[in-house]
Amino acid sequence: MGHISAGGPDNGRERDAKAARSGREETKEERADRQWTELLQELRVAQTGVQILFGFLLAVVFQPRFAELSTTDRNIYVVTVMLGSATAAALIGPVSYHRLLTGRRMKPQTVTWASHLTKLGLGLLFCTMCSVLLLIMRVALHNALALWLVGAMALWFMACWFLFPLWAIARGPKRGNGSRSPGDGDSGQAG
Repeated sequence: MGHISAGGPDNGRERDAKAARSGREETKEERADRQWTELLQELRVAQTGVQILFGFLLAVVFQPRFAELSTTDRNIYVVTVMLGSATAAALIGPVSYHRLLTGRRMKPQTVTWASHLTKLGLGLLFCTMCSVLLLIMRVALHNALALWLVGAMALWFMACWFLFPLWAIARGPKRGNGSRSPGDGDSGQAG
């Protein structure tokens, strides 16, 4: 009952104090595994949407009405397809990182790199969505209202994807008070 661990009587208290500060009692590798699983769940949502959107974009060029598009609309289409391609590459890239680095004892670094690539992919997805909306609104409306609608939707995307999370970070607990682990949150850092 009164067993003292080999590390001495304070070893347990030190571990408990560390866990209380970090909010979790996990090793660097365990944290990386958890963060990788969380990142994969996030990527599944984003990748599905990107793949559907990209498939739609690829099919547009083969529609009979495509030939009727103005030069400006065709240019917007080309930019949109390129953005969609870059988005797909960035959001599928973490899978390649993981596959090529598996077994090399680099999970924390893989999580960090994949997190950065995912953030880049989300920024590209924002641009792709705005570009797709611009193309669709120009074809549908043929007037300046298209720009206003796309601008309003771009602000909404920006608020939902970036401003609300940043607002939550600003209003949430600070890292210095022991309520969050350095590897938790949106940073994707594994340590």
